Amino acid sequence: MIRILFYLLICMTFIMSIMSDSASMCVSEQEQSISFVQKPSIEGIWEGKLIVPGTELRIVCHVTKKPDGTFIASLDSPDQGVKGIPVEEVIIENRILCLQVKTIGGFFEGKLDGDYLMIEGEWKQSGASFPLTLKKVDSIEEITKPQDPQKPYPYLEEEVIFENKFAGIKLAGTLTLPDRVDPSPCVILISGSGPQDRNETIAGHRPFLILADYLTRQGIAVLRFDDRGVGESTGDFSQATSEDFSSDVMAGIEYLKKREEINDQKIGLIGHSEGGIIAPMVAVKSSDVAFVVLLAGTGLTGEEILHLQSELISRAMGSSEEEIAKNYFFNDQVYSLVKKEENDEVLTEKLLPLFRDYFSELSEDAKNQIGDQELFIKAQLQSLLSPWFKFFLTYDPKPTLSRVKCPVLALNGEKDLQVPPKENLSAIKEGLLQGGNTNFLIKELPGLNHLFQTAQTGSPEEYAKIEETISAVALTIISDWILEQTVGDEQRYQ
Repeated sequence: MIRILFYLLICMTFIMSIMSDSASMCVSEQEQSISFVQKPSIEGIWEGKLIVPGTELRIVCHVTKKPDGTFIASLDSPDQGVKGIPVEEVIIENRILCLQVKTIGGFFEGKLDGDYLMIEGEWKQSGASFPLTLKKVDSIEEITKPQDPQKPYPYLEEEVIFENKFAGIKLAGTLTLPDRVDPSPCVILISGSGPQDRNETIAGHRPFLILADYLTRQGIAVLRFDDRGVGESTGDFSQATSEDFSSDVMAGIEYLKKREEINDQKIGLIGHSEGGIIAPMVAVKSSDVAFVVLLAGTGLTGEEILHLQSELISRAMGSSEEEIAKNYFFNDQVYSLVKKEENDEVLTEKLLPLFRDYFSELSEDAKNQIGDQELFIKAQLQSLLSPWFKFFLTYDPKPTLSRVKCPVLALNGEKDLQVPPKENLSAIKEGLLQGGNTNFLIKELPGLNHLFQTAQTGSPEEYAKIEETISAVALTIISDWILEQTVGDEQRYQ
């Protein structure tokens, strides 16, 4: 998904974005160890729900006792497909538990009940505080959606690892193969922005799992993989740009070309959101790309996308036109500085007064929602200074689209508020035509949002509340079009 970055008002919609360092620990390091003689143990699995603006996120904490009596812990965010986030410090004193998670700038402080079965406290991140109650559980129940496929599958599934030698990293994924004798056409799924697992898990949904299952049942092999630095893939996600991610996809193509089950003349790409930026990059670099599918792909610059996104989602969340105009003016100032100033220290000095002035003019309710001003501003600056954001802000997809010569399918939901359909689909068409490519199909699908769910408003607030993961209409269009590019009607897999 395209990262939501309209600062100050809805910064916490996706809490796993790049975050700031959290507040200091509540007790000293000397108090880390504690004897639990004649007391129940905190060791075990703890689960709770974090309610943030726009969604609910399940949080799972695994606590283990070491031989020396101290504790180690890790966090999972199942709804985002993130597991094993290290907790750098675990401290307990007088039934008060403190967890510090430096990698995401998170901090939890809560009080244990007398039976050590529940912890009531607060989660702090990016200057904001949210109530979080953790309950001790024996195991974690896997939440499934109606479209989630059930094993055994009528096809082959294989866990794979391939190497991006250029970046010096290894990428882990899943390859699903139709149960057939002749080599299959194949697609690589390219996720949207933010650290994504191979299923592109978001808001309790696993869109790429559903898409891979559907396509493989139609006779199309599918490779999907964890982003670099996510899940079982190595590498540093935080320092990568869309262009870097394109080299990961290139490595996937090279891997597939060595598989005898794959028809190496019929390897295509499906990119969702930012993946729709990456797929054309790869198609231009590699003559091995037979076709491209853009799902909520962009045709505008990142700056144009962010302005439109901010306006549409703010309006859907009930912001006044005056607030929307004010946000536009503020964001425009920020983007201009990011584009002009290359020195991060100088850029930070110029941005700080803008953020502080803007914060000072907010209503008390808005200030309370944001929490600690300085922590919040620090988190925003980390995002703005990241290599990904600087690249995305100025990147124009049209010149790349003009160089794509293979067949292209571009789909967008009518209710997509993150990548508005009319502006982006027309820009994609313009880019393809500029290069003389007429072998394309562009469709705006009625009633669908950014995730291609059937939606009421299209607001990100709805994603988790909708039971559907991907519209059957979208799945059929994608599958039928790919089969048209790869096999004749008489040869289609049954």
